[in-house]
Amino acid sequence: MKKNRLIIIITIVLAIIALLFILTNSRNTFKGEIRNFAVQDTSSISKIFMTDKANNQVTLSREQSANWKLNDKFSARKDAVNILLKTLLQVSVLEPVSKASHNSVIKRLAANSVKIEIYKHVYRINIFNWIKLFPHEKLTKTYYIGGATQNNIGTYMLMEHSSVPFITYIPGFRGFISIRYSALEADWRDHTIFNQRFSEIRSVKLEFPENPRQSYVVINNDNKTFSLSSMINNKHIENFDTLKVLDYFTSFDNIKFEALLNNINIAAKDSIINSQPFHILTLTNTSGEEITVKTFHKYSSEVEVDLEGNPVLYDRDRLFALVNNDKDFVLIQFFVFDKILRPLSYFQNSNGKTNN
Repeated sequence: MKKNRLIIIITIVLAIIALLFILTNSRNTFKGEIRNFAVQDTSSISKIFMTDKANNQVTLSREQSANWKLNDKFSARKDAVNILLKTLLQVSVLEPVSKASHNSVIKRLAANSVKIEIYKHVYRINIFNWIKLFPHEKLTKTYYIGGATQNNIGTYMLMEHSSVPFITYIPGFRGFISIRYSALEADWRDHTIFNQRFSEIRSVKLEFPENPRQSYVVINNDNKTFSLSSMINNKHIENFDTLKVLDYFTSFDNIKFEALLNNINIAAKDSIINSQPFHILTLTNTSGEEITVKTFHKYSSEVEVDLEGNPVLYDRDRLFALVNNDKDFVLIQFFVFDKILRPLSYFQNSNGKTNN
């Protein structure tokens, strides 16, 4: 009986302390909240939602693996998310908007701004970070991000339910920060196409429609040997350089496209993807899943000639490509892709001896 009474007393005391803490914290921070754009503990952020006046929307959700998901269907760019989290941590108020500029800034925010909602994992009862009970996800901060000030150093921001806009900045950073709060899905898409380790690759098939004799299939056998076959006649190649093949299989990590081009002119895009591909590369992993990339020539935007004075028709630095089961039209660089677009002749020995 005494034990039960003690438990009841302790529970009542803790409830009173929690109530006093909540009330005190609310009274002390109410006025400061209209200018408190920063998030002190970004590690507790579970979700970030952003939308602009054109109804573009992005939702960034933290996964248990510490990766982030974009709109529940794509992987989000780690570098872009990290920059945003750093911005949320460091954003500071420089000064309130002057009375003379107040109305014009409010109108500009109403016409052109990005709304951000920040959700965190919090506890319904949190007593001095010592006793934490009843965890849940909660919308903790909502504000609007406008354009840059005239000197391009500050950024206009307005807390929701407030009529007082502020000029914000990041200490030590010279420039405006509104570009970091993008509501465009393309700005957050992870650009990774391939990120496979050697042991995760079962085979690679590379077709050269313009030059079929260079097309091949190379297989990573379970006994740590390789098989190389020409696609022109399905002939097994005996004379090939295994070190080059090994290097080739280790080249499929961190292969990214440069830019997402899904929103370019539809007629121009259709004309390109309906033409004959330059390469068709298909990687099959050890789980049997296939990743296919189709590349297409990109016409040179400048008048160029080669060393012999002949005109250069195609861009020597970039290609167009279809990725993600032909759903995404992207721009890629030869500098990144050359190492995985080797022709068959690259692997063949010229001395007539088999290195296998």
